Amino acid sequence: MDRWVNQTIENRLWKILDQAAVNNLSVDLQDLLLHLTFDNICGLTFGKDPETLSLELPENPFSVAFDTATEATLQRMLYPRFLWKLQKQFCVGAEKRLKNSLEVVENYMNDAIEACKKAPSDDLLSRFVKMKDVDGKPLSSSVLQRIALNFVLAGRDTSSVALSWFFWLVMKHPDVERKIITEISTVLKETRGSDVRKWTDKPLVFDEVDKLMYLKAALAETLRLYPSVPQDFKYVVSDDVLPDGTFVPAGSTVTYSIYSVGRMKTIWGEDCMEFRPERWLSAKEDWFELPKDRYKFVAFNAGPRTCLGKDLAYLQMKSVASAVLLHYRLSLAPGHRVEQKMSLTLFMKNGLRVFLHPRTLAA
Repeated sequence: MDRWVNQTIENRLWKILDQAAVNNLSVDLQDLLLHLTFDNICGLTFGKDPETLSLELPENPFSVAFDTATEATLQRMLYPRFLWKLQKQFCVGAEKRLKNSLEVVENYMNDAIEACKKAPSDDLLSRFVKMKDVDGKPLSSSVLQRIALNFVLAGRDTSSVALSWFFWLVMKHPDVERKIITEISTVLKETRGSDVRKWTDKPLVFDEVDKLMYLKAALAETLRLYPSVPQDFKYVVSDDVLPDGTFVPAGSTVTYSIYSVGRMKTIWGEDCMEFRPERWLSAKEDWFELPKDRYKFVAFNAGPRTCLGKDLAYLQMKSVASAVLLHYRLSLAPGHRVEQKMSLTLFMKNGLRVFLHPRTLAA
């Protein structure tokens, strides 16, 4: 993952931000991050970088279809079942957009699968193409499609949205920003020496990123307050009873708000509404610690269904966060309103429009 992330940062993200800073232009950081994470996850999954992150920010048919399908799926959750069923039967409205979008996504997936079969590489899809099912047969194209789609779904929007809220919170908390810069500088002084120019000529490598405990804590604190997936649900396989005594019959669905859980005093204390990364650190503040109750923080799910890509997500977010903050101090564009969008993912409704101010580092 760090190979794809770092080449995207070095060859494209920095150039776009540098140009904006030189010309004193604002950028929509959320939009840039969406392009960046899309390129990264496509590179990791398919071994092919679509290069949507560029000065022109070109639209990618797969990316557009993916977004359209996500929006149409949300409408199934918001509106009565009979309504979307009716739209699906007559192929109109959101259901027509969903059908057309899924065709684009399916064609893209099929092409990627065929390419991996002909010329396997070190990407994730190629690894699954080589695998066998329980009967010793190659995985079917439909199974490979679902696997690849899950990687894209989990690795694109979630990380970019989390980073957007992270940068916004950092702008509002300069004390946290100072601690992050101090930590990164300390690590780079150990690995690259006292010449500050060497700190910023290349993105941080895995061993450097892995040492950034306070930055990881700040990202976890961001996800507590602004989880990328604000709501989730579980399907009840058999009759059960919840800890509070509530009976849940088989076949029912239990919906819970991850957003609300992260803001409850009974769980996080009186300061639950404060952005305080220190709550994730050990007593000496030198190590990142998850709560003893792993079901307290469910931004990555919990238990046997904990997100398999959690560590990859932290790696990508820490790499991008350090690359941006080492080079720039961010400020919100005057008049820009940061609002939440009604969506399956907690997007910023108006994006995150910021100005970039070159940062001066001291050894």
